[in-house]
Amino acid sequence: MTAKNQKEEAWQHYRQSEFYAQLLLALKPLAPIPALRSWAASPDLLLTLFHLTQKHRPRVIVDLGSGASTLVLAKAAPEAEIFSIDNSDEYANKTAELLKDHGITHVSLRVAPLSIDGSGIEWYQREAFADISKIDLLFVDGPPGSKNSTARHPAFYELREKLSPNAIVVIDDVNRDGEMKLAQLFAESLPSHSLEILSHEKGTAVIKPA
Repeated sequence: MTAKNQKEEAWQHYRQSEFYAQLLLALKPLAPIPALRSWAASPDLLLTLFHLTQKHRPRVIVDLGSGASTLVLAKAAPEAEIFSIDNSDEYANKTAELLKDHGITHVSLRVAPLSIDGSGIEWYQREAFADISKIDLLFVDGPPGSKNSTARHPAFYELREKLSPNAIVVIDDVNRDGEMKLAQLFAESLPSHSLEILSHEKGTAVIKPA
């Protein structure tokens, strides 16, 4: 690793520790929260998600990929109807325990195994979304997308028509080409919205009413 890369990595660690401290102050957690970064969402994204949710007060929230984001959304929107979708029983069970530890009871946590959809991409089984409509906030951080650049694209094709007119879409990992393309798909289909790319550790896209 070059000296420049070491300096950049040290700066990133410092910045994330700052965001983590702010996140803890915002959440006022009743119990420990899971490790962040790596496969999990980073503190910069979670803090943004918390403040967006508090500011816009969505009534219906869909969280693709359960975990720390589920806790953050639930703490930020105690009166919202929250649906958290995960393809893994293991991770869903961990999230269920996390929510229980923090006294969260208003999240519908659903396990939806991946299956091949009409476009040939593995996606959550559609039954998980059958009773969901008028989504005010959609957070896309699943299913796993590191091995398939289009793994999360069905979020657009399957959920675009379920969004409310003033919905906000937040997408993690837009430093990757696949997630950036997904953000552009949503932005192009929502002419009254604007697309903002935040320079977070993994890149975050926020598509919201202009």
